[in-house]
Amino acid sequence: MKKILVTGGTGFIGSSIVNDLIKNYKVSVIDNNSRGNIKRLNIRNKNLKYFKADIRDKKKVLYFLKGHDTVIHLAYINGTKYFYTKPHEILDVAIKGLMNIIDGCIKFKIKNLILASSSEVYQTPNKIPTSEQEMIKIPDIYNPRYSYGGGKILTELVGLHYGKKYFKKLIIFRPHNVYGADMGQEHVIPELIKKIRKLKSNNKLVIQGSGNETRSFIHIDDFVRALRILIKKGKHLNIYNIGTNEEVKIKYVAKTLLKILKKDNLIKTSKLKQGGTIRRCPDISKIKKFGFKPKINLIKGLKLILDEKK
Repeated sequence: MKKILVTGGTGFIGSSIVNDLIKNYKVSVIDNNSRGNIKRLNIRNKNLKYFKADIRDKKKVLYFLKGHDTVIHLAYINGTKYFYTKPHEILDVAIKGLMNIIDGCIKFKIKNLILASSSEVYQTPNKIPTSEQEMIKIPDIYNPRYSYGGGKILTELVGLHYGKKYFKKLIIFRPHNVYGADMGQEHVIPELIKKIRKLKSNNKLVIQGSGNETRSFIHIDDFVRALRILIKKGKHLNIYNIGTNEEVKIKYVAKTLLKILKKDNLIKTSKLKQGGTIRRCPDISKIKKFGFKPKINLIKGLKLILDEKK
């Protein structure tokens, strides 16, 4: 049976991937639980091993890497508020964590590496829906907002060029606004839910920006299915968007949540933070060629997470 190591495996996305993989593979998880939670994992499963470690600790990373066939590298610091408050730490994890993984793979001749990138690498794309061929860039190196996207661009650059020499199968995926019941509070949907539940009848729901900003949200179950497909069918040195073609305005998300939660509050807009993206929606035709098709639309997904949060 193939042995897979997942970094960042107790996080929202990582744990969902791990709990799916252990059905068919031996899986090891490295995570320091700084933002993750081991309770998310089916820890009693005989196919799962958990190691508590910081991805920047090279000695521990090398120790745990030995004996695996494939690595899925997810460990990172996520959450928009941290882009502004901890840019140095985001880049520290991005650079040291990635190089520890690559050095370990080379040392132990691990030939399969799957790297998590992000839709943040596109920043303000020239075309919507945005394909993997879109130019990736950092608009302003002084703005801490771009520490996250900059770190992901570095991940792709290093991964692809090391991949040519040292790996048989190196794949990069760019997830677009993955959501679900157990995600952190530092994201659009959980923040809106939290605000709405606290609203008094005469208060307005304050949202960031004009509300006309768009995103393409993919439910965690659809995301896991997409990654499962890429593990089996993804091509060496290729990059894949993972998301949906359902581009929606943030004010639509807010109105939908208000309606589901049976609130009739009005919406109040506010200033968009510097560096905020106006539109984002991926072209997923590349992964669709492997048979992937999202099954959960936004309304269904929002109802699912609200039911789970009751």
